[in-house]
Amino acid sequence: MEGLFKLSELGTNVKTEVLAGFTTFLTMAYIIFVNPAILSAAGVPFDQVFIATIVAAVIGTLIMALFANYPIAIAPGMGMNAYFTSVVATQGVSYQVVFGAVLIAGIIFLLLTFTKLRELLIESIPTSIKYGITAGIGLFIAFVGLKMSKLVVGNSDALVTLGDLRDPVTVLSIIGLFVTIMLIALRVKGALFVGMFVTAIIGYFMGMFQLDAVVSTPPSIVFFDVDIPGVFTSGLYAVVFSFLLVTIFDTTGTLIGVTEQAGLMKDEKSPKLKSAFVADAVATTVGASLGTSPSTAYIESSTGVAAGGRSGLTALVVAILFFVALFFSPLVAAISSLPAITAPALIIVGCYMMDGLAKIDWKKFDEAFPAFMIILTMPLTGSIATGIAVGFITYPILKLVSGKGRQVHPIIYFFGVIFAIQMIFFH
Repeated sequence: MEGLFKLSELGTNVKTEVLAGFTTFLTMAYIIFVNPAILSAAGVPFDQVFIATIVAAVIGTLIMALFANYPIAIAPGMGMNAYFTSVVATQGVSYQVVFGAVLIAGIIFLLLTFTKLRELLIESIPTSIKYGITAGIGLFIAFVGLKMSKLVVGNSDALVTLGDLRDPVTVLSIIGLFVTIMLIALRVKGALFVGMFVTAIIGYFMGMFQLDAVVSTPPSIVFFDVDIPGVFTSGLYAVVFSFLLVTIFDTTGTLIGVTEQAGLMKDEKSPKLKSAFVADAVATTVGASLGTSPSTAYIESSTGVAAGGRSGLTALVVAILFFVALFFSPLVAAISSLPAITAPALIIVGCYMMDGLAKIDWKKFDEAFPAFMIILTMPLTGSIATGIAVGFITYPILKLVSGKGRQVHPIIYFFGVIFAIQMIFFH
């Protein structure tokens, strides 16, 4: 352990790393319940998503542990799962086709990790656009949570309106939301995870939660036929780009933030960033083949770092705990079947993703408006891809009009034209 993870050099020990691993796992374990609940709405078999979620998390986190030696965990990302479901619903394509888009994005991401194009893409996209995308996804998944909980429902006079607060699912969702935010306010470790279990217990006594078993033999691993040709015949190019772009930004931001928090940055750079990106890209590619949306580095890893985690041993512990979770599929299925248990987590995670809004210069209209349009259109159109497209179209136009066209990287102009053509002729 010492030689492999360089514990002494990093100023840590086995006990601290194991504790940090448990801390990180508890804060992100909600994805085991939430991901199957969201993707099964798109028709993906529950067991398929359950095992794909865990396998992607285990593989990605193991690569992160053994090759990057970072205390960072990988798992299917929030936001991308909800977007996946919306693509199936709005584009009229099968989930196999959308998994094809995920697989293509994962392969492109993997190839980009070995080139300088990745850095160029990251550096060329304006800060306001990056933070606008993150915040827009936050509102998007929070809106999904509100709809799942029936706190908001469709309305003929307005887009949505307040739901029936006497509906049992809504009542339990409100209880679960307040329980969880109070746990967060009290700084309870793994508050999202604990909040879901407390909500499940309350739901059980309300007669809404049925649990026939807790432990069982894990479902078998099955690779299904991902429909890659369908991606091209359906013209899902913007979907592929959205999966790729969001995964790159999400992973990059998390890696930089967590490694800086852990004191692992050298000369303001993460020395093993390439290995960390490979972990994410492989997890996304394998996950798409098994049945889950793109994976990403989890910001919840910061809780493990706060507990003292400094090496890949923390990530190794997380991977082991995810593997153990394979044997609890009946419990996961029961929790995922009741929207009131998972909806509060979506709403709260959406709140966390608003953090970047403070970093947008709202006094500069040519910076603020594209970010605003991204944030506005993502939840209202139910499409992350549309939000990204609007941002990439409006940003260069405003910069050109305001005489700052040279500040915009040629890549932004290129994607702006591509997105405009796609929205006008192929939407």
